[in-house]
Amino acid sequence: MLIPHPLLGLRDAQEFVYKGDASLLDRPDGMAEGAEAALHDYTYLRDNPAGIHRELWFHEQGDRSWLVVTRNTLTHEIIDATLASEVAAV
Repeated sequence: MLIPHPLLGLRDAQEFVYKGDASLLDRPDGMAEGAEAALHDYTYLRDNPAGIHRELWFHEQGDRSWLVVTRNTLTHEIIDATLASEVAAV
């Protein structure tokens, strides 16, 4: 599988480490009301979707950047790859 790195072009997926659901970028506020339940869900509950899914990938064997990769989990087709710093800044 080839991942289209936004800065380096197409890279082999073996250069990367899959780190999970991209919703991990949206960490709940630990000081807000109901934080204990929100942090429990954030830490332990994960969806396992079939179809289009946003994932975190770390370019361990390259420039050590974090990417948000939009991928179809049924076909492994990669639709988009964006630097995680750009996604988290929004």
